Amino acid sequence: MAAGEPAGGQPAKTQLRVGRLVKAHGLKGAFKLELYTDDPEGRFVPGNTFTLQVPESSPWHGRPLTVREFRWMNSHPVAFFEGVDDRTAAEELVKAILWIDQDTADAPAEDDAWYDHQLVGLDVVRDGETVGRVVRVDHFPAQDLLIVRPSGEDREVLVPFVSAIVPEVDIEGGRVVVTPPAGLFEDLPSDEGDEHEPTDADEPEPEDATSEAVMSEDAEIADAASADDARRED
Repeated sequence: MAAGEPAGGQPAKTQLRVGRLVKAHGLKGAFKLELYTDDPEGRFVPGNTFTLQVPESSPWHGRPLTVREFRWMNSHPVAFFEGVDDRTAAEELVKAILWIDQDTADAPAEDDAWYDHQLVGLDVVRDGETVGRVVRVDHFPAQDLLIVRPSGEDREVLVPFVSAIVPEVDIEGGRVVVTPPAGLFEDLPSDEGDEHEPTDADEPEPEDATSEAVMSEDAEIADAASADDARRED
């Protein structure tokens, strides 16, 4: 038996993410889908069963979901599933992600497409140096994330799995090359020079000597006028 081959000679299997239930559609339990597959008609054949990625608190956690019908409506993919017969039931499954088992031997050879188990364990290389290791892959509607544990550290860094940040995946070489933005793997240095140093411009302006003299002269004139007024009254 070849190394890594399952007992009994059964082909190894992996899971593929094929779609997400975006929103309930109509009153009969239908869903609008977000597709992660290039072959929706082949994946959503009536009778095909999916594994659900839902919160543990969901009543559907741990339960499979089987396709009842698939169609296109106004260019949008729409599917019906067994056991989901009305809108109320459909609302419980909104945002669920659909996974399907596939034999690794039958997996299509596609550029820029990898299974999670192929990515986990790869070295993460930046500027020619290994800075960590991929510990898992998280899938979200907007994008996938490589969860990286930096070398010698007990923390995780979330790296968007997009070509601008992960330009190279070398499965055979056991590495992924990353070009992360500043601050993704390390804290940015604080700007110590931001504190404002006092300058001559910050010193309070001296009072104008000329103004003081004018004010003093005005006061003397006023006092003299008051004295003249007093003498006239006398």
